Amino acid sequence: MKILHTGDWHIGKIVNEFSMLEDQAHALEQMIALAREEKPNVIIIAGDIYDRSIPPVEAVALLDRIFNTVLLELQIPILAIAGNHDSAERLSFGSSLLNKNGLYIAGKFDKEPRRVTVEGPHGPVNFYLLPYTDPKELRHILGDEEITSHDIAMQKIIQKIKGDMVAGSINVLVAHGYITNFQEESNEEEGQAVTTAEAVITSDSERPLSIGGTDMINGRHFDCFHYTALGHLHGPQKIGNDRIRYSGSLLKYSFSETNHKKGFTLVNIDADGEVSIDHREISPRRDMRIIKGPLKELIDPATYAETNLQDYIHAILTDQEELVDPISKLRAVYPNIMSLARETNAMREESKTAASAGYKTKSKLVLFDEFYRVITGKELDDRRYTVISEVIEAVEREGNR
Repeated sequence: MKILHTGDWHIGKIVNEFSMLEDQAHALEQMIALAREEKPNVIIIAGDIYDRSIPPVEAVALLDRIFNTVLLELQIPILAIAGNHDSAERLSFGSSLLNKNGLYIAGKFDKEPRRVTVEGPHGPVNFYLLPYTDPKELRHILGDEEITSHDIAMQKIIQKIKGDMVAGSINVLVAHGYITNFQEESNEEEGQAVTTAEAVITSDSERPLSIGGTDMINGRHFDCFHYTALGHLHGPQKIGNDRIRYSGSLLKYSFSETNHKKGFTLVNIDADGEVSIDHREISPRRDMRIIKGPLKELIDPATYAETNLQDYIHAILTDQEELVDPISKLRAVYPNIMSLARETNAMREESKTAASAGYKTKSKLVLFDEFYRVITGKELDDRRYTVISEVIEAVEREGNR
């Protein structure tokens, strides 16, 4: 069985007031080209098909075009679930009719997990489609008051799935959530075991599912599946081993993702249930990059000669002097600049000032001098020292009148 695992398309997403629709269309055309070449038995979308519950008309039109090409022209079944950004009700609408054309969408969770069986070269493979569902809603659906977290909810659902599994069958789960592995370590001082979560790659564009870590799900729950196709985290990665993977998002959706290698995950499951992975990178229409340096250097042709000026840019300026309208000067070179920041010591380490200790006994000039050193990493020179002294004196005179 050959599976093309994708997820987190976020069609219709707007990043820093820039519509990503054309970039998404460009990436999805590459998915279609890959499907033509590799001829997978099925394509998976592991949630967050759209970026919001009511997508714009243009986003719906793009999805319709992609689905029509895959289903009608290539005749490859699509298995999709709702993510936390999607509207479960809207995705579920007409799903029974769409099944006839090979489109299987699990929008809302019913009392029983949905199973779709697809015939592969080595026999049938069972796909369990598990759309994102808030634990509170799931507690109501299942009438189970023990469901108080995403982890407990997943345990309960997988117990149900295990009851449906047939010995010797190949089983794949499609889910959307924050999955990691939990480890127990002994704490010698307190004489008890401490549970910790393994680190995973996260990004700023992922919407939190809950507060305080209750969104975390133990990846070891999925040991009963030959492969688990995950969505939600935007960085392509495995959880423990290649049998549990995030495909990652379709594109970079924040500057915290600049180092991500976006693409599609080709999964091969042989007759014995062994899994092999092949990650195919996307060539984006525009990349998302961070540039850093003095303004004069960043707009120097020698600096940008070998780069794509159409990329989405976040610029970090290291100039110490005041600048006049730097964003316009940068935009004249980088038309798709998204954001601008000034580098300070506060960006490299937590801001610490001596003003926090004994500030009541220090003069305003000394406090400003300390503040300036922390923010700029430099000493206050004589000219600035004189100007600040005069400003403080003038303010104090005015205040004493």
